[in-house]
Amino acid sequence: MDTTGTLDEALDRIHLSGPERHGWLSNHAPMAVEALVRHGQARSVHRWVDHYRYKLEEMPPPTAPITSADWQSALGDPRRIADWAMYFEHEVIERPWREVLAEWWPRLLPGIAGGATHPVIRVGHAVRTLLSGPQTDPRTVELAHALGYWAARHAPLPPLGRLGPASSAAVALDLVPAVPDQSGGIEARLERLTAFPQWPAPDALVDDASEPAVPVSAAEAARTRLIELVTAATHRYATHGHGEPVMLVHAATAPNAVLRTLPALPRGLWAPSLSAAWAASAAVTAAYTPATRAALPAMTDASPEEIFERAAAHGDDHTIKFTDTALDVGDGLALTAAVRSIELNVPFL
Repeated sequence: MDTTGTLDEALDRIHLSGPERHGWLSNHAPMAVEALVRHGQARSVHRWVDHYRYKLEEMPPPTAPITSADWQSALGDPRRIADWAMYFEHEVIERPWREVLAEWWPRLLPGIAGGATHPVIRVGHAVRTLLSGPQTDPRTVELAHALGYWAARHAPLPPLGRLGPASSAAVALDLVPAVPDQSGGIEARLERLTAFPQWPAPDALVDDASEPAVPVSAAEAARTRLIELVTAATHRYATHGHGEPVMLVHAATAPNAVLRTLPALPRGLWAPSLSAAWAASAAVTAAYTPATRAALPAMTDASPEEIFERAAAHGDDHTIKFTDTALDVGDGLALTAAVRSIELNVPFL
């Protein structure tokens, strides 16, 4: 089956719409269809988009062009979503997409939690597609729209205190204090954040000279810690996902989007990418962590292919994306967490 053609056709359909609906809900279609195609479910893509299209809204009208001289005044202004999309469409036409990404990634990282982390997740799916297949127009346009969405929804977290150090990503997530008032939407909850545990330890990202024959760069150390974070957040969903089954998937999918983007970035950006990914994962955890931990579900004996097929049949966009991340992690507990997301979330199809 021509999965390349299927994805490009679907992206062309989706790009007729804006990145949001009802003023703030995210358009998950480009992320979901990319995951469906990647995991052998291309045959279901157009049917899925047919069902999802009622959720889509047209791109809002542009207001004024964004330029290299005035972009800072438009950063974080959701009224400029169309302006940002047009700006980045021009950028990826005029320059290599990797060059555009490398320039804008450090500018956007401080606002990684904006749009409930959906913009960075969308960027991660777009970059994975460009790295693994032909760089077609629909795929570069998808990266442009994803970056534009992030720029429009750019929203730094409030100033945070620093708690004591944590020995691992799993321990750090367990130590993240829940926001005192877990009411309202994510923007209101993020404003109530107070402090995060210190993770990773400052010396975790310095060059390791203990084994000179196998030097470990700070960039590689950051990548290793990021894998650890994605794994821990995915595993944690199995026992904490009931707190908010939809929103808590982002504690794993947001850092995984960063992990997927690393190969397209200069290595000097890998360590700050880890810091931003940790902030995003911790923020979502704090905003929606439940008061009680559920018992660990029975470990699944289904294969990754079977589990993703179940997620595709279930149809919920967050479930599809979380299962996609769980398959990246690949171990038994991650697959069990994916099954848990299928059970907890409301079917779409």
